Amino acid sequence: MRPREFDHDEVLRIAFDQFWRNGVRGTSLSDIARDAGVQRGSLYNAFGSKEALFLQAYERYAGDYLLALQRALGTGSLRKRLTAFFDLTITNFRAGTPPRGCPTTRGLMELGAAEGEGLDEEARQAFAGLISRITALVQDNLAAGAARGEFDGNAAAAALHIITVTRGLAVLERAFGDEPQLRKIAAHTIDLVLGRKGGSA
Repeated sequence: MRPREFDHDEVLRIAFDQFWRNGVRGTSLSDIARDAGVQRGSLYNAFGSKEALFLQAYERYAGDYLLALQRALGTGSLRKRLTAFFDLTITNFRAGTPPRGCPTTRGLMELGAAEGEGLDEEARQAFAGLISRITALVQDNLAAGAARGEFDGNAAAAALHIITVTRGLAVLERAFGDEPQLRKIAAHTIDLVLGRKGGSA
């Protein structure tokens, strides 16, 4: 019997949900095939391996997340944009029941625990690529804010500071699950970066 055709994008969405909840090592192609309603052999034929499927699913997630960030950073004062950035970041960490955390930070931590199992370098590059693109978006907004008189610091250094805080928030979310605490840290970070500048929220 010929395996039926399937919706490639829908399979990537379902696969990423599994990887996000259970990790790469905790997810099997059988799990994904079951949830997607397709044969496991069809996934092998389409993607070649679980690791290759993960990389495609993560690329899809990264593209969607970057579009959401661009919208969040698109309007308002610099303070309002950074507030929207952190709001989206924390909301993403807290998505799911139970909350699933940050897929990028969780993925990097899983790589460290699975050194040498075949996924390392390509996945690390994918994770680093998304973080670099997020950093660039934040830096561009800080530079634009500086041109409007809302920020007088070093845009590159401040962007790295903000991104470093988001990585710390990801770890704290896993450890404590305290969303109000995460939002307080985010607000304090914005105050530190903008000082007396940055416009109103």
